[in-house]
Formats: sequence, C-alpha cells, structure tokens
Amino acid sequence: MQEYIFKVGEEEEGERVDRLLSILNDSLSRSYIQKLLKDELVLLKKAAADENNNDFRILRASYRVQNGDLIHLKVPNAVFPSIEAEDIPLDILFEDEFLLVVNKPKGLVVHPAPGHFSHTLVNALLHHCRDSLSGINGVLRPGIVHRIDRDTTGAIVVCKSDYAHQEIAAQLKEHRIGRTYLALVCGKIANEAGTINTLIGRNPKHRKKMAVLPYGDENGKEAITHYRVLERFPKHTLVECQLETGRTHQIRVHLSHLGFPVLGDEVYGGQRPMFKLSGQTLHAASLGFIHPGSKAYMEFTAPLPDYFEELLRKFRG
Repeated sequence: MQEYIFKVGEEEEGERVDRLLSILNDSLSRSYIQKLLKDELVLLKKAAADENNNDFRILRASYRVQNGDLIHLKVPNAVFPSIEAEDIPLDILFEDEFLLVVNKPKGLVVHPAPGHFSHTLVNALLHHCRDSLSGINGVLRPGIVHRIDRDTTGAIVVCKSDYAHQEIAAQLKEHRIGRTYLALVCGKIANEAGTINTLIGRNPKHRKKMAVLPYGDENGKEAITHYRVLERFPKHTLVECQLETGRTHQIRVHLSHLGFPVLGDEVYGGQRPMFKLSGQTLHAASLGFIHPGSKAYMEFTAPLPDYFEELLRKFRG
C-alpha cells in the first residue's frame, strides 16, 4: 500500500476532492480516484481540526476542499493485468523495421498505469506492431522510450527492437534529440526569446507535482528550455519551445515559473477551464534524431490538432 498526504493550498480551495487528486497525480484517473473514495481509502483531516487530533475521517467524492485540509490518500499496490492489444487508430508519421513516429492525440495516455490499463497508446501499438516492440522498459511500456503528457499532443518515437531502443535512449540521455513544442500561454511575453535554466524536482508540498527548486537542492535536476515568441494576441502568446533537457512537465513548469502558464493547464496554471478546453494547449511539433539503422539525421513534424488551429483562428480574428 502506497500512502500520500497532500496539504491543500489557497489556489486549490473549492475543488472537488476527486478532481483535485486526479490533477495532483496524473497517473491515476479520476474514475480510479473515485473508486478509492468508495473503498474508503481517501481520508480527511480538516484545516480547523485541533493540531493534537490525529484522527482522519472518510471522504466522499463530492467534498470540496478547504485551504489547509490534509488529504490522506491510500493506493493499493498494483496488480498488473495482462495488457491487451486494442484496435485504436494511430496517426503514423513514419514507420520502418526499426521504429515508428506517432502523432499522439489529446487525451490519450502513453502507457498503462493504475486506473489506465486500457485505451492507451501501448494498447494501440500492441495491435499495430504485434510482437515487434522493444522490451527494455518492461511489459507495461513496450517500445516506449519517452513520453508526453495525456493532454499534450504531437510526435513521439516508439522503438521496435531493443537495439533501436538503446540507440534512441542514448541520444535522449546525451541531449542529442531535437524536440520542439508549440504552446499557447496566458499573458503577453515581452521578450522575443530567452532561455529558462533552473532545477526541477518534486514539489515538496505536492509530491505528484513538479516545481522549480532553489539551486543547491539535491532533489532537483538541471532543466533547460529555450523559447521564442511566434505571435502575440491581446491576452495570450504563441511560443516555440526547444527542450535541451527532458524533465517531467518541464515546459509547463518553466512557463508557469516565468509567469506565463500554458493556457488550459489546471495543474501549473491554477486555471478554470476556458474556451471549452480540456487540458493544456501544448503540442510536440517536431522530433529529430539519428536513425539507429541508417545513421542519418531524420526530423518529423506533427501538424497542429484541429482544436489548436481553431483557437488560433479565434485569437487572430
């Protein structure tokens, strides 16, 4: 049994507890959180409780959290089922005997995890590739070398053999893979371009969130993002971001730290849903690497999804 205790902050006050926990821990779906609530595995110590009172009471999914509440989440140890192949359409940008590059849609989780054992990219890959996927990352992540968030769209490379996996993983480790993202952010960035160089690590108050940490913090890892303004709107900015490193949620954390959170990012922007969005407006636009077979540099571009294009048309109008 894994146990976590979250302390609710001012910006989170008023959220339903099931929704908040699914945001703080994006590996657990909201439906799985609701199951944990039903099984009485989510407990509450109210902010107004006596400090000497260590009693937690059972929570219901509809409870709206208050600033200072302590939420005790218990997650049973995972019992992994066999991962089934599913006939889910894939937007394939490139494929050969070594690898394939997929344009991942919004809302698709990359690999199975508690609460998401079906309808993931891996389930689709198992149907498409059959037994031709690398096994280095285990049965839950066959072929997966890197990941992008559930609500981030765009290019992701998948390896069909352990050799290809090792070659691509080495390039990732040595920061030799080109990764360019497009993001719509809240606010108008004055600078034309810049570099954000910080340490990123687990948020000390919310373990399932990442945060910029002070230099010298042993829990942080260097994170470098280069950005360039492409277009400005009255209240938003379209930026291009190039990753030099690849930390979890790096672009979202960095842009929020800069004061310009990604539009739709409810985790790092503290925003209510706007423009009928579901999740952040972040797109992995291009991906470049040395092909493990030909040893030639190859670059792939993923077109913007329709919702992103429509939003840009709306802003331009």
